[in-house]
Amino acid sequence: MSDTPVKQQSTAAFYGQSVASFAVAMAATGVGIYQLNADAWVRGFLAIAVLYLVTSAFTLAKVIRDRQEAGQIVSRVDQARLEKLLAEHDPFEKI
Repeated sequence: MSDTPVKQQSTAAFYGQSVASFAVAMAATGVGIYQLNADAWVRGFLAIAVLYLVTSAFTLAKVIRDRQEAGQIVSRVDQARLEKLLAEHDPFEKI
């Protein structure tokens, strides 16, 4: 397997930007819910809904990543099998 794809990694700046963006978004949403002119149960419901949305988004991202990685592994195994068959095949061998 001479042409194994290079594993891509995020840079530290991209990781830092992602974490900072998530923190700012959660803080802004928390402040917005806290400052909302509504009853406590409405603010509580919105806070629970935001937390559920965040956990669902993380789970969806993980599932998509896992499926993509599994597809890459299957593709690499199939490629290795094909290369083995081609290496073992002798076109000049008599049947």
